[in-house]
Amino acid sequence: MSTVGFLGLGSMGSGIAGRLVDAGHEVIVWNRSSGSVAALVDRGATAARDAGEALSADVSFSMLANDEAVESVFDPVTVAGLAGRTHVMMASISPALADRLTSQFEAAGAVYVAAPVLGRPEIAKAGQLNILAAGPAASVERLEPYLAAIGTRTWRLGERPFVANAVKAAVNYNIIHAMQAIGETVAMTERQGVDPALFTELLSSTLFGGAVYAVYGDLIARRQYTPPGFQMVLGRKDLGLAQEVAEAGGVRPATLEALVAVFDRALADPELKDFDWSAIAEVSRRDLI
Repeated sequence: MSTVGFLGLGSMGSGIAGRLVDAGHEVIVWNRSSGSVAALVDRGATAARDAGEALSADVSFSMLANDEAVESVFDPVTVAGLAGRTHVMMASISPALADRLTSQFEAAGAVYVAAPVLGRPEIAKAGQLNILAAGPAASVERLEPYLAAIGTRTWRLGERPFVANAVKAAVNYNIIHAMQAIGETVAMTERQGVDPALFTELLSSTLFGGAVYAVYGDLIARRQYTPPGFQMVLGRKDLGLAQEVAEAGGVRPATLEALVAVFDRALADPELKDFDWSAIAEVSRRDLI
C-alpha cells in the first residue's frame, strides 16, 4: 500500500477518504475544520499540518465545494511546487477551471486528473460511487487501485480532464430534471388524494427504475430533506455549471430557465434553503412558483 493525501472532508470527502484508509493506504488528511479530521485520524489517517503537507504525497485527492474553494487551495505558487506529483480533483468544478488547472499542472511538471463522482454520501461510504475520470491514460491506469477502493466503476472519458467535469454537470442536470418532475407530479396526484409514497413507488417500480427515481422519489414522498445529503446551494451551483457547458457548446436547453427559477425560489425560502437539494420539489407542492 502507499501514502496518499486527501483534502476536503465534507460529507462526500470523508466517505471517500475513509475508503482509502480501509483499503490499507496511509492517508494524510486536511480540512479547514478539525472535526472531520479527528474522526478519520481515529480510523487510522494522519492529520496534515496544512494543505501543502497533504499535497506532498506522490498521489493526492481533493473533494472541495466549488471553484472558489479549489482556487484558494490550488493557487499558482502551490501548483508550481507539485512537480513530479499527481493530483486527482474529485470536486464538481467548472470545465473552464479544470482546463486552467490542467495547463498549470503541465507547466509545473505535475499530472492533473479529473475524477468527479456520482453518488450520495452513503454511497461514498460504501465504496459504490461511479467515477468519471479524464486525464492522461497512463496516469488514470496507475490510479486504478485507488479508484477501485472508492467506486464500483470508473468511466474513462478521455485525456482532457475538463470533459469529466462537463459530463458531471450534464448528469446533474438530468438529476435536477427528475427531481423537479417528481415534485410536480407528486403535487398533482397528492391533491387528488393519492399517497405520495405509493405514487413514487409506482414510478420507480414500473417505467422509471433506477437510483434517481427510487432514492429521490422516496425523499420527496416522505419530505425527508434533513440532514441534507447534498446541499441546495451546491445544487444551484451545479445547475450553473450545466448552463456554462451548454453555452460553451452552443446548446440552448429549453427547460434551463425554469429550473433556475425553481432553485432560486427554494434558496429564497428560509426553510428550504438549508434542506437537501431534492427539496426543490416543495416549490411545486407549496405553490411557491
